[in-house]
Amino acid sequence: MSEVSSVVNSIRRATIERVTGETNITLTLTIDGSGQADVQTGIGFLDHMLTLWARHGLFDLQVRAQGDLHIDEHHTAEDVCICLGRAIDQALGERAGIVRTAHSFVPMDEVLALVAVDLGGRPYCVVQADFVTMRVGQLGTDLVAHLFESIAFNGRFNLHSQVMYGRNDHHKIEALFKAFGRALDAATRIDVRLGGTIPSTKGVL
Repeated sequence: MSEVSSVVNSIRRATIERVTGETNITLTLTIDGSGQADVQTGIGFLDHMLTLWARHGLFDLQVRAQGDLHIDEHHTAEDVCICLGRAIDQALGERAGIVRTAHSFVPMDEVLALVAVDLGGRPYCVVQADFVTMRVGQLGTDLVAHLFESIAFNGRFNLHSQVMYGRNDHHKIEALFKAFGRALDAATRIDVRLGGTIPSTKGVL
């Protein structure tokens, strides 16, 4: 088992490579991108969610993942999200000058979702969403909350998400990922008024 990473913080980009007995993943994230995504995890619905997350957050994302899908999708989906969280953390570096907190409401037909983030370095995750089906495509709906937890805890930030109302599970999950992308985009933006300082009264994040 091994895991290596590299980062060039001047352009807020990170590459994470994770190799375990269950998965082999390479993920590259550019915070200041244009929404370009090339995601191949072997889990079609997860590819779709990460692609639209990048598009709505204007992040550039490349993912290549091989995992033990003959067992189920859990290990691959979880490890991809661990890598995504670590890429966010490393690409942001010391997080100097960023807006830090933001939220986004996103409608998806009959669904309304809210996601709020605080990039203050303290990992926490709350997901309030009820699903009526066991799966959407190849992804079990019971995994959705865990995937957000994996991103938040490895990215060292607060992530609160809620499906406020709606019926269709595909729409619910899609609205959550879109809202997450938009909230994270807003929180990672540079506020010139900060003059490159850390956005905290403590002086560190």
